[in-house]
Amino acid sequence: MRRAVTGLSALAVLTLATVPVAQAAGQDVGVNVVLSTDITPAILAELSAYGAVNEQYPEIDALTMRAPASAVARISRLPYVEAANKDVEVIGKPVESSPFTSTLDYGVATWHTDQIDVQDVATGDREVPETGAGVYVAVLDTGLHSSWPAYFGEERIAEELGVAIGGGGGERGSISYQPNKWSVDQNGHGTHVTSTILGYNMNGTAIAGVAPEATVIPVKVLNQNGSGWSSVTAAGIDYVTDLKESGVLGDAPVVINMSLGGPTNDALSMAAIDRAIEAGVLIVASAGNSGEAGMGYPGAYEPVISVAANGWTGEWLGGPTWWTGSDVTEGDVAETAYIAEFSSRELAGQDLDVAAPGSWIVGPYQLNAKQSYYFLGGTSMASPHVAGAVALMAERNPALTQADAERILEATATALPAGEREVFDPNLGGLRTIAWGDDASGSGVVDVPAALDAAFTTAMTDTAPEPARGKGGPRR
Repeated sequence: MRRAVTGLSALAVLTLATVPVAQAAGQDVGVNVVLSTDITPAILAELSAYGAVNEQYPEIDALTMRAPASAVARISRLPYVEAANKDVEVIGKPVESSPFTSTLDYGVATWHTDQIDVQDVATGDREVPETGAGVYVAVLDTGLHSSWPAYFGEERIAEELGVAIGGGGGERGSISYQPNKWSVDQNGHGTHVTSTILGYNMNGTAIAGVAPEATVIPVKVLNQNGSGWSSVTAAGIDYVTDLKESGVLGDAPVVINMSLGGPTNDALSMAAIDRAIEAGVLIVASAGNSGEAGMGYPGAYEPVISVAANGWTGEWLGGPTWWTGSDVTEGDVAETAYIAEFSSRELAGQDLDVAAPGSWIVGPYQLNAKQSYYFLGGTSMASPHVAGAVALMAERNPALTQADAERILEATATALPAGEREVFDPNLGGLRTIAWGDDASGSGVVDVPAALDAAFTTAMTDTAPEPARGKGGPRR
């Protein structure tokens, strides 16, 4: 689901700028030539004495050449030449960078960071001391918009480690480390997902993230349509594992977020996940948006921490700024959270672990190259809440393992057994009933402070707590 945030959009400044390129007199340069007559073989022959003719544009009586810089003036004086000049480099003017290096200071709380007890809307205070500092979060997604510096502190994105991986579906793969591959995303999905982890700049206002001082590694594995192949996803996982094993990241903990999935499991992806976990990488993935049809993979693969999407009964009830102005009352999560209808249910042979906010999440999402912000809904939005939480847990306990992280999240979650809620639907303009079963929520809604306390205990005792009451954690 997608809905614009009215009154909070700003145009991304992408006007073209021309940059003169200095050239030595004898160096070959590109030359653009406009004729005062039609292009003829005789003219082409004469021009070839000055340099090589490249492209011809007969509709406008023009052509391009490669010639010595010193020849440009002589070409321009030819009787059939209307104008000639050096080719001019044209670049997109970069957007103004975010004024924040992180959203830790003065970051505005939202209903979803409040619901998992990272920020408090009522006080504006951060509720946990961890910030994700010293932890890498690899976001395997569509990459980032070219305007990403306007949304995120540049220190928060590991530009030197960003990568775009192509291929799949039987085509030979390709790996590009060029910034103009992973940082020119036209889809927006990866930018929105990243904004949940780090927070973001909204027209000069810092919106708080779950792990505002984590460092994000953009790994583009999805194309501009937001789709891709499991083989490419596996290559992205392997890339992150290689970074971890090579020592490039030092001893820093590494988390992978995958807000993506397919209908069936994949041997290559499972092998890549197993290798990553063995290397100490922590992996979180969305459960999928197929409702009763079941979970997507790799989220449904047992070792992965999978995330369902939940909402809140206070949605849309506090006016246009409800998402930053409505407080989630402490201790009421079990009574006010609900599982979204689109969130995939756990079928036999699948493993659903926890739930996190995934309905009506605001973040940067550009259309037509305009800086803008949209409500998006999906388990894609829920997963980065948990990836951010795992980053905080790894900051507190750098020796945290995948198995420990999963057990802790399940044991400390707020149970959300089968039930129903009356929820305001802005598309209908009124309330409607949303129901879910025991197959929809895993162990319940993540509780970040409780998970952090358990992570600390695990670091001290080398023992992670077990989930209470089967998959469900203690009620709050």
